[in-house]
Amino acid sequence: MFLTARDKPIDRQSRPGPQRGVLRPHCAPSLDVPGMTEFRLSAACVLGLMPEAGIKRLLGSRLPDPAQAAGIRAELYLRVANALEYHRRALEAGAIELSEPRDRDWGDRVAYAGPDGHVLAFAEKQVANLADTGPE
Repeated sequence: MFLTARDKPIDRQSRPGPQRGVLRPHCAPSLDVPGMTEFRLSAACVLGLMPEAGIKRLLGSRLPDPAQAAGIRAELYLRVANALEYHRRALEAGAIELSEPRDRDWGDRVAYAGPDGHVLAFAEKQVANLADTGPE
């Protein structure tokens, strides 16, 4: 899975970009070079982040120009052990809070943040639902 990021300069020396600081310490980048950051989420799943200009250069006219896109670009829903901590780190890294952490009707406690036109959802099972492991 690859997400593109709006092209804005990131000072890689003084402050980690949102994609670098939010997922730490549990998921440090497996690749972190100018123009590409990758996170190994599992043995079979890698999340790649690339600036808009980079993906446009790579795929050329086979892809509509991502800089011309409008609206929500993608939602990345991550179930983590401490959703509030991940949400806090996203906000510290410059994300905009879209929704504070709260219990949702599907059984997760979820917080939403919006960096770079994407929606990051950090979720964990609601405490009351942890005991609900079997059929009714």
